[in-house]
Amino acid sequence: MPITNTASDTSSLVHAAIDVHEPGQTPGKVGALLTTIEFQLNPKEVTIAKSAKWESKNQKKAASAPPATYQGPDPQKMSVEMYFDETRQRDGSVVKNVEALFEACTPTSASKDGNKPSAPWVKFKWGVLTGFVGYIKSVSAKYTLFSPDGKPLRAVCTVALEELANEPKKQNPTSGGLQPRHAHTLREGDSLAAIAYREYGDPSHWRTLAEVNGIDDPLRLRPGHIVLIPTLEELSQTDGRETVRREVVRARLH
Repeated sequence: MPITNTASDTSSLVHAAIDVHEPGQTPGKVGALLTTIEFQLNPKEVTIAKSAKWESKNQKKAASAPPATYQGPDPQKMSVEMYFDETRQRDGSVVKNVEALFEACTPTSASKDGNKPSAPWVKFKWGVLTGFVGYIKSVSAKYTLFSPDGKPLRAVCTVALEELANEPKKQNPTSGGLQPRHAHTLREGDSLAAIAYREYGDPSHWRTLAEVNGIDDPLRLRPGHIVLIPTLEELSQTDGRETVRREVVRARLH
């Protein structure tokens, strides 16, 4: 017995799409929707990759590989192909679709007006894969069919997307004491970069953590040592960092 598509089968088909948004004001939260670039044909494959940074320090006398220190995760990456076909349209062309993807790699007008140029943030939507929030890192377009007058009628676009960080862990409000700011007791294998990513969502803050805690060599952390974790507001202010430094010194004296 032949298999045919029923009305319910057709209604269950979900087309993949990329929503293009203004950059958000907070990590992981997009701004206003600018446009939606729909897939004419759902992709055959979607490649998703995730990796982490590890750092090892060579030791001349070591008999085996040196221990590695976790530096935090790299952004998740996604790669997908988009197919465009306008052969059924009388004066069709796929250039508009391709240019929409290219445009998503350039700063939005609103971000330029606000003196913070940024390309749009995007959301990939397709079934259970919905929820990827990031930006388009690169677009490669290959035109595969042209009309007699040279209009591109078919194109295959390879789109590479990269994840944006989610909302970092919220800090306790400051009140001038050691405990409300949150303190971390170092364990074997800890690194300042990993702590910075866990607390702020950004491993690059390890330098400020080292500075305010008086840590001269971040690669030689002592288990049991207490690291004071400033708030994000204090990290961005010279006075805030100086206040934390004084508290670290006072805590060690006692």
